[in-house]
Amino acid sequence: MNVSLDSPLRDDVQLLLDEHLAEMRATSPPESVHALEASALAVPSVRFVTARDDDGALLGCGALREIEAGPGGHGELKSMRTLRAARGQGVASAVLDRLLDLAQERGYVRVSLETGAEPFFAPARALYARRGFVECGPFAHYGPDPNSVFMTMTLVAAPL
Repeated sequence: MNVSLDSPLRDDVQLLLDEHLAEMRATSPPESVHALEASALAVPSVRFVTARDDDGALLGCGALREIEAGPGGHGELKSMRTLRAARGQGVASAVLDRLLDLAQERGYVRVSLETGAEPFFAPARALYARRGFVECGPFAHYGPDPNSVFMTMTLVAAPL
């Protein structure tokens, strides 16, 4: 599996992101859907990655959006999605690893995320908790929402 920077505007990625948005809209009330369209992920403040198999077929994706730049900065995970056929193969973990590496490369000391509170989102919350994310209050532009769970992780600075 290869996880690397990519464009959210590629045709196969847009199909996956469209599926993601449709599922979020079917699972959560409109005011609680915070997923982004592909065009909103294709901006300089976002680093977007895809996981692909050895033949280049898309397996999953994820994004890191800048909340606060530079050393001591803060990033947000967005658009974590794995193709249904690729679930259970470590795709989400590999994408998460790459996004956390990118966060450290950008000098962030914290990475946060918003996910759903419904049972549908339990596997995602479990993945994040296993990786060291803990629940927190709303951050950045978010406000309290009974349908959202906010999580954050403090990154360990690399030794000089």
